[in-house]
Amino acid sequence: MNPLVHDPDSRLWLLSTPSSGYALRLAADDSPRHVAWGPRLTLEQALSVSVPAGGDSSFDGVIDEEYPAEGPARFGPPSLQVRFDGGARGVQWHYLSQEVDGGRLSLRFRDDHYPLEITLHYRVHDDSDVIERWATLHNTSADHPIEVLRCDAAAWTAPPRDGYRLSHITGGWSAESQLERVPLARAETVLTSRRGHTSHQANPWVMLDAGDATEEHGEVWSAALAWSGSWRIAVHHDPDGRASWTGGAGHEGINWTLRPGQRHRTPVFAGLYTSGGFGAASRQWHSYQARHVLPQAEELRPVTYNSWEATGFDVDEDNQRRLATAAADLGVELFVMDDGWFGGRRDARSGLGDWTPNPTRFPHGLGPLATEVRRLGMRFGIWVEPEMVNPDSDLYRAHPDWVLHMPHRTRTTMRHQLVLNFARDDVADWAYKWLDELVGQHDIEMLKWDMNRAFTEPGWPQRGADGERLWIDHITNVYAIIDRLRAAHAGLRIETCAGGGGRVDLGILARTDQAWISDNTDAVDRIAIQHGYSQLYPARTMAAWVTDSPNPHTGRVVPLAFRFHVAMSGVLGLGGDLLHWTAPDLAEARTLIAAYKDIRPVVQHGELYRLGQDAVQYLYGDRVVVLTWRLTSRPPHQPLALRLAGLEPGALYRDETTGHVHHGHTLMTHGIIQPLPPGDYASALIRLRRA
Repeated sequence: MNPLVHDPDSRLWLLSTPSSGYALRLAADDSPRHVAWGPRLTLEQALSVSVPAGGDSSFDGVIDEEYPAEGPARFGPPSLQVRFDGGARGVQWHYLSQEVDGGRLSLRFRDDHYPLEITLHYRVHDDSDVIERWATLHNTSADHPIEVLRCDAAAWTAPPRDGYRLSHITGGWSAESQLERVPLARAETVLTSRRGHTSHQANPWVMLDAGDATEEHGEVWSAALAWSGSWRIAVHHDPDGRASWTGGAGHEGINWTLRPGQRHRTPVFAGLYTSGGFGAASRQWHSYQARHVLPQAEELRPVTYNSWEATGFDVDEDNQRRLATAAADLGVELFVMDDGWFGGRRDARSGLGDWTPNPTRFPHGLGPLATEVRRLGMRFGIWVEPEMVNPDSDLYRAHPDWVLHMPHRTRTTMRHQLVLNFARDDVADWAYKWLDELVGQHDIEMLKWDMNRAFTEPGWPQRGADGERLWIDHITNVYAIIDRLRAAHAGLRIETCAGGGGRVDLGILARTDQAWISDNTDAVDRIAIQHGYSQLYPARTMAAWVTDSPNPHTGRVVPLAFRFHVAMSGVLGLGGDLLHWTAPDLAEARTLIAAYKDIRPVVQHGELYRLGQDAVQYLYGDRVVVLTWRLTSRPPHQPLALRLAGLEPGALYRDETTGHVHHGHTLMTHGIIQPLPPGDYASALIRLRRA
């Protein structure tokens, strides 16, 4: 089936993916209207879909808009709000043309009177049910600016259903990605970040179902925004059961100017329909990111050691060498030196912004340490926080105007630091220069790019009233710097971090290889964090550490194997003080790291099946990996049978540890006994291979 079909008589377009269909049309007034989104349709079926008639009351408004723009009889959350010279607002649509290029459709409109062109973009892929959407604005005037009050990437509409539920994640620092699945209020529900980054408290994706979806079954409509700054998704659920949502960059109250001749492109707001439940939705999103988002998706992510929890700010060449030796002995493949290596950095109060090696701690620079790490057989990585500065730094003393600030307002410090205004080209050029030199001089193979505070006093006095453009341009320049670094240094890999999981989204993952999803390394807490993260993002991006016990965040005492098994369900890393681990713990860690390397292709590249809250399963080729755990032992102390998923019912599967052969049908219907040891915080690794 052709992925894009246009019927000129009805002015309808049909987009088809392998398992879904999406249709839109033009109304008599040229405004774009939504028709259908769900299972695949033929053109004839799309043409037969009933068009909502709207209410009979003068208080009702338009209800089937494809991209709601402020204007007459439009009362729901708008995707587009603009103000023209003279104060006129809203859009009166006039259709201009279409452009079709393979799986990409662009529909071009202009306002009936004012100098604004709007293009709605759609893109489908032949290997994914995800539909990518975005919009562009063009001020066609030679001398009249347009004030942009809101410009979302897209709006999505689900068909009328009873009992809609909304799935999304909430949380906070060290408690990110807490899954919420709640009835959708018949009102407007706004999910947002006003912090200048994606945030720990929410994440820019939503899933809707009719209240009957499970992990294995049911219709699910979902969408995810590819943007790493402030964002907003507004969900509208009307009394007639219709649900729609609009989403894009920026939160409410941000105004900026589209200057004469200027164009603006929104980020992508991608959507997915599936009839296979939440599990199928997650697997589709994971596959889409592997094929169309992640820069080096085919690579196996290395086992990493990070020095932060071992040394904190007390970094020097000697302790890093000793930690590197211990890590290499365990089989670690990448050694990352964290905060404290630069400038006058003694604690969180000083040195941030002065990105040269501390001469006392590294008298000969970073070269000797980097050389030693590679001699030990590992790659060398380093922590940076380019967007921040301490007031107690040479950089701030030289350039106090480089930070976000407002006239006659106190500059609020958080974590003793301020935010550099990366929307300024001179600041962005400075950042790229020192990052390029740092990576190039030391052949650094991994940057852990951190961001440890939200925006405050978000002003740019030199720009005057148009200073609010910084909310967009800051992130755009962060993207540009990362893109330039990767282009200049082919071997460079990057981990996104913002005090843990404060900057994880499809926009940053298009430029980085993995994400530090929480500063909380407690394995018990991580189960829920990783469960919520996996709803949208794949295991190959999920960095997870094994750290000391008692845990430095929670004080919880957990067995080493449990800590490993939870972390092995993502990209395995170590972060404890290896110099104080016992000989038995080091021997056990060595064995578990070897086991992870064996299962790594299955975990990082396989399909994920969430087997309740107590286990995760990965399926890749002829191999099956299950990681399972039990928090507390309770009567009758008998291990439960764990039902697997996604197997071939008629196939046989051999347990790679015991040699026992299982029938696929039996594994999925009756399950496999979990080989859990006795006691609390028990865990196990099960490896099966199709015979």
